[in-house]
Amino acid sequence: MIERTIEHSIRQRLFQDKAVVIIGPRQSGKTTLLKKIYRDYQDQADFYNCDETEVSRIFSNQNASVLRSVIGARKLIILDEAQRVENIGLTIKIIVDTFPGIQVLVSGSSAFELSDKLNEPLTGRKWEYHLYPLAFEELAMHTNLPTEIANMKLRLLYGSYPEVVTKPGQEIENLSNLGADYLYKDIFTLHDIRKPELIEKLLQALALQVSCEVSYSELAQLLSSDPDTIARYILILERAFIIFRLPNFSTNQRNEIKRSRKIYFWDNGIRNSLLSDFRAIDLRDDIGKLWENYVVSELAKLRNNHKLLGKAHFWRSKTAAEIDYLEILNGQITASEIKWNPKKKPVTRAFQNAYPEAKLDLINPENYFLKLMPR
Repeated sequence: MIERTIEHSIRQRLFQDKAVVIIGPRQSGKTTLLKKIYRDYQDQADFYNCDETEVSRIFSNQNASVLRSVIGARKLIILDEAQRVENIGLTIKIIVDTFPGIQVLVSGSSAFELSDKLNEPLTGRKWEYHLYPLAFEELAMHTNLPTEIANMKLRLLYGSYPEVVTKPGQEIENLSNLGADYLYKDIFTLHDIRKPELIEKLLQALALQVSCEVSYSELAQLLSSDPDTIARYILILERAFIIFRLPNFSTNQRNEIKRSRKIYFWDNGIRNSLLSDFRAIDLRDDIGKLWENYVVSELAKLRNNHKLLGKAHFWRSKTAAEIDYLEILNGQITASEIKWNPKKKPVTRAFQNAYPEAKLDLINPENYFLKLMPR
């Protein structure tokens, strides 16, 4: 079993009179992590799959006496796929407030459904964690660093979902199934999507534009839609953990681009599956995009898994000078150029002139592993 970085932090939060919530995409390992914790408390815990209609019905009841009879003498109640339970936030609130010492541990695949149901009822009553596809650090710790470095080209093509990583030779089939789960289970069936074909075309357009600046107006024109619909659908895709936005960094200097953004995929395999493109690395004309998406998504996982507070951006001036990635922590700017070709030297003069106090570095295949391990 591949150990997840957030597990240690989750265990530290248990039995502190707050619910613990784990949110993440389908098949990212949430159920596996919950069952691992369950085994350690098996004599005093119950595990419920809320996809089961009867389980969902039971926990939709906000009667404290009924909940007491369900909990019994158990100290740990685990609810997997808790977004299936109507008014789950109120149910958890009653358990937390009424039954001291009872720990509730829940998971969910839809940030829209679960977060919206939990945020108001559980204000001040929960710890929330996000679990994404396997991170470089987790894979390197599971095998060893040289092995994971050797597997880098596989990650660029097939990504790092647990089932994809642990079942070599079946990557394309498993990625196809994952894509179907995203589109038909988490998006089309959970949201008011009036034009499902637009979501598919939008995803393909974003896959082609990964690592590039994205204009909602241009996407709307390309897809015969309108910017408001494009913005709404991108938010849905983001909260379904398929993509994430990287905003432009600006301190209101006159020559910087304002309110711009890049969009990346949480997983390279999902991106390539959308385009049905699994050509070998040496044959690809989009290797720069694949490399940048991989590095930026891995850096995002690293920030998430270790609760790093720094904010991430890219930078671009009106004269098209650009920095691929920068982080700001405690006022210190660290700017990184992400290049597949180790011999290619970045042009950072414009950025250095604008931000002489910033630290500059280059992330390429020869040194990337130093950036993707805990600091």
